[in-house]
Amino acid sequence: MASAPVWANQPMTVVYPPNEHQTTSERIFLIGTAPSDGEVLINGKAIARSRAGHFAPSFPLQLGDNIFTLRYQNQQLQVKVTRLSTTPELSVGLAFAKDSLTPAVDVARLPGELVCFSAIAPPNATVAVQLANQTVPLLPQTQNIQLPPNSAALTQQNQPTTQAVTGHYQGCTTLPNGNNVNSGMVTGSNSIQPQFQLTVHGKTTTQPSPGKVSILSPAQLEVAEVTADAGVARTGPSTDYSRLTPLPLGTRASITAKEGEWLRLDYGGWINGKETRIVAGAVPPRSLIRSVSARQVADATEIVFPLQVPVPVSVQQGDRTLTLTLHNTTAQTDVIRLDDNPLISRLDWQQIAPEQLQYTFNLKSAQQWGYKLRYDGTSLVLALRHAPVSTQSKQNTLPLAGIKILLDPGHGGAELGAKGPNGYPEKTANLVISKLVRDQLVARGATVYMTREEDTELSLGDRVAMIDKLEPAIALSLHYNALPDSGDAMNTQGFGAFWYHPQAHNLAVFLHNYVVNKLKRPSYGVYWNNLALTRPASAPSVLLELGFMINPTEFEWIVDPQAQQRLAEAIAQGITEWFDRVQS
Repeated sequence: MASAPVWANQPMTVVYPPNEHQTTSERIFLIGTAPSDGEVLINGKAIARSRAGHFAPSFPLQLGDNIFTLRYQNQQLQVKVTRLSTTPELSVGLAFAKDSLTPAVDVARLPGELVCFSAIAPPNATVAVQLANQTVPLLPQTQNIQLPPNSAALTQQNQPTTQAVTGHYQGCTTLPNGNNVNSGMVTGSNSIQPQFQLTVHGKTTTQPSPGKVSILSPAQLEVAEVTADAGVARTGPSTDYSRLTPLPLGTRASITAKEGEWLRLDYGGWINGKETRIVAGAVPPRSLIRSVSARQVADATEIVFPLQVPVPVSVQQGDRTLTLTLHNTTAQTDVIRLDDNPLISRLDWQQIAPEQLQYTFNLKSAQQWGYKLRYDGTSLVLALRHAPVSTQSKQNTLPLAGIKILLDPGHGGAELGAKGPNGYPEKTANLVISKLVRDQLVARGATVYMTREEDTELSLGDRVAMIDKLEPAIALSLHYNALPDSGDAMNTQGFGAFWYHPQAHNLAVFLHNYVVNKLKRPSYGVYWNNLALTRPASAPSVLLELGFMINPTEFEWIVDPQAQQRLAEAIAQGITEWFDRVQS
């Protein structure tokens, strides 16, 4: 099995950051290597290195250009890192700061909803927005609470910070009823472009808003139909917002707000308009529901909900429960058929709010094995997967016989992933360990599928599609880790596990604890994380970060063939013991 050389046997190299790197971080680490004898100096000071000669020191960054000069014997390298300011540029004179006016895109809201405006202008100015017949004053703000990025949780630096600001102005107003002729605004496709007004020292200038504002008529709402296999629903109008339960192909809902290309659907979720089509002449989608029935198919139970129109749905998993919410739906239910079932002990329902109906599946086992949602015509079909059945017998003593497992070696092809101090790519380390884990699982009787077996490029969508098609008992994506620029590469190491759906939580915790304790490895922790390879709902899906490529000492462990073999054995045995635990 090929592996990277452990000892630095090449000239001094810096693999990260690249020269001319730009970042907003207050710190940066330099990842690299040099022969282990002698000293490496950075800006004249000797740095700590691993036994093999690898290094990863961190340095503070000043705003602007930062020059790092590295010396090893007669070698010299220079790396320039530019720290960019996160503070918006203030305006000068009688003008708004460039690109500071919001809304920056066209927005549409229902009557009575808030629309907010902001601008950056000279301090002590008077700022207002003219919106048809309304004048909206924008008031100066003295501080700004900055939330850290989500990645800050990975470096234990996720505390909000307070910034004193000058020249920031904000204000909001509620939109009038579009039928009010005195409002100066009309509903439908018509819109108005707000005018920002700035007065400084008695002089006034105006500038049109980059985004227009319109009022939607509650009686004339457009209807959107989801055209993607699983429409990505979110809590707000951009990819920065959290995901909700994906909407099955064919789902219909009224559009109650717009922001750029994003649409807010009547149940509250937002979706990109590119994943929908507008249904001409459609009325607001509402449905009754009466009978519900269940049927057993191969390895799953399907529950059929006959509806008049495909409505938005939400799923929430709990301990021994799965709750399905149907939006825009009212019950006329008197009969539900559910025979004795290997998975479900009872099905309860309640109308929790007008046009919001909830079904709770009480399950016989705490471990859930995946679900799928689809519309057959206007009937919603929820498929709940049964527990995998081992074919182990007295004649066949293999503990994972009959168990189907999918392994995903992360990255591949042009997607290198992280780099070790000597440039060794994560994609290769992922493939090496995945093949070793596969061999260990096969020796225990499992049927193992690999998303890739060579150095080939594979999209995240293709990897997810394989999980959904093959429906393994579990899916594991194997990676090695890195950090954002603000992290401490020299002192961060360890084994981490990531999950998204509650059905994968137990597996993530068990494997993390098993490997950490078995191999006496450092723990990086267990994380709920919105990752492409943890999101599949069709099987318990976990992503493992087996160690840090960028940590000089841990990298030596990562590429050591004997350590690789022990790690593969520990992962496979952990999987085996987890199956034994949840199926007993």
